[in-house]
Amino acid sequence: MAELFSPFTLRDITFKNRIAVSPMSQYRARDGHANGWHVVHLGRFAMGGAGLVYAEATAVEPNGRRTHGDLGLWQDAQIDDLIPITEFIRQEGSIPGIQLGHAGRKASERRPWHGETPVDDEDVSQRNEAPWKAIAPSPIPYADGWPAPAEMSEVDIEQVIASFGEAAKRSQEAGFKIIEVYAAHGFLVHQFLSPIANQRMDRWGGSNENRRRFAVEVAKSIRANWPEAYPLAFRLSATDWLEDGIEVEDAVETAKALKAAGVDMIDCSTGGIGGKERPRRMIIEQGFQVPFAERIREDTDVATMAVGFLWDAKVCEDLLHTGKADMIALAREFLDDPNWPLHAAKELGSNENYAMWPIESGWWLMKRERLLNKLGIR
Repeated sequence: MAELFSPFTLRDITFKNRIAVSPMSQYRARDGHANGWHVVHLGRFAMGGAGLVYAEATAVEPNGRRTHGDLGLWQDAQIDDLIPITEFIRQEGSIPGIQLGHAGRKASERRPWHGETPVDDEDVSQRNEAPWKAIAPSPIPYADGWPAPAEMSEVDIEQVIASFGEAAKRSQEAGFKIIEVYAAHGFLVHQFLSPIANQRMDRWGGSNENRRRFAVEVAKSIRANWPEAYPLAFRLSATDWLEDGIEVEDAVETAKALKAAGVDMIDCSTGGIGGKERPRRMIIEQGFQVPFAERIREDTDVATMAVGFLWDAKVCEDLLHTGKADMIALAREFLDDPNWPLHAAKELGSNENYAMWPIESGWWLMKRERLLNKLGIR
């Protein structure tokens, strides 16, 4: 069997294969509540054979939403809408996961198709969506033209840490089996980690150890409210790709500290700390972030997930076979092809006669294939 389709276990949770669906924000929630769109969007990936299906970035506080359309788990009333999603994913043999996050200084943003700029009076008049004040480690705007966030007080920091723990409780009640903390791409946890966004000189900044304190405390807060049997992951930006920003050596030390706090896997991404332009050091090609997953895995002995511009099944199989990561994650490739795992299995010789497909569709496809072969049509 291909390595891509071998099982993988973290704590007491076993994924049937090593393919994960990355969190992909849909901006279709209302007041943080999931709806039918999320059921279908996520359910189709479970039907398509992914071993792990992550729900999108889910805010732990109302002011931690990136947009008005973000999912949330800041109140108990939001739990019930998520239960049909997790139940369906489990019924199809996949593991339901959730990404918990807080947007920090990236909060109060328009949806991408509305411009990905700060919410303003136009949004109030056109969509009845008002802006709110963002918070961050330091009062530094995310990008040119963005308002300065409010610098978080000690009370603010402790409250957000506690909110991650409360959201973890709700995640369990909603039926999720793994949590990933969004500590990448310029969101709040990443803002604390990066010296570009965090210029504090108290116990939450000023040194590498102090800057990672927030991430570690978030991990501890979740671990205290999350079953011991269930895994906890962090998505890190392993480098900011910028001078005076995070480098992979910093990410390695952060991963070590997170592992000591009960984190089981690092999802290795990069970039996103600020601005709209891609940093010059960031050269995008297939699998360009895989070396970071390999480095963190080697130097910390913690499981890693490789993500970013992965679409070729043979490339994914090779990076797993050579020990560069323990799992792979795809996002937009799944939007284009929700059945990517099933097609990858066929390419790698692991899906003879559509055996891995749900019987309701695999049976029909096998029958068609036999007829086409008999007729010599293809």
